[in-house]
Amino acid sequence: MGESQSTLHKSSIWQWILLGIAIMLTIVWLFLTPDGLLGKADAVGYAVCHRIPERSFQIGDRSFSMCARCSGLFLGAVLGLVFHLLNGRRGRMPPVRSLIILGILALLWVLDGVNSFLMLLPNINLLYQTQNWTRLVTGTGMGLAISAVLWPSFIQTMFTHWEDESALGSWRQMIGLLVAAGFLIGVVLDQNPLLLYPLSLLSAAGVIILLMMVYSMVFVMIAKKENSYSRIRELRIPLLVGYIVAMIQIGVIDLLRYLWTGTWGGFNLL
Repeated sequence: MGESQSTLHKSSIWQWILLGIAIMLTIVWLFLTPDGLLGKADAVGYAVCHRIPERSFQIGDRSFSMCARCSGLFLGAVLGLVFHLLNGRRGRMPPVRSLIILGILALLWVLDGVNSFLMLLPNINLLYQTQNWTRLVTGTGMGLAISAVLWPSFIQTMFTHWEDESALGSWRQMIGLLVAAGFLIGVVLDQNPLLLYPLSLLSAAGVIILLMMVYSMVFVMIAKKENSYSRIRELRIPLLVGYIVAMIQIGVIDLLRYLWTGTWGGFNLL
């Protein structure tokens, strides 16, 4: 057996091992978390968000899987990743003009978050009354900023070749993304349960997707395999590793928080 064939054989074995671990972790996590698709989404949100009911949108008699700010962040990140994906394998960071806009969106997220935290403290003069719609808007903006940096970082880390262009290289592209984000925000604020249900699931999926991308990049850098892949299907091992680490992180945080609070619900302000 030649060296290349031996390498492919070992790679195939590791793929099956990692796939088995991923399936096992998923089954255990699904078994131990609340029932139903929304219950699973709640368990994902439980690992990254306070899930305070008063600061979350409602689907009937239950809260969104995450608070308004986190929902906006992960929905915005998913929207941004889809936007970049549709523009092909473009690996250049956004130009300065786009980075300025994204930086302003991130700054607004910070300011609104600080203001929202100060609302929990007595006798504090606030700049304004933070509401769920401001949390959603600023969270969505932060999600766009994260995806705009994460996507080219992922492309540059993984692939041998990529397009030396940015998916946000023109005003038209930047405005198009902002318009799409505005439409997404409008859909959430409309609070139609038929639309909020899939959006709640999508926001939870966004948590897993972002963590999987980050951890797969970390794995590739640790393994010193940067710029080693030419096709998406060659990313099976890095993505499986990223997914496994992401699920372990979510599961451990879920366990620790449940042991601490004894409930799958969000923190109570009252």
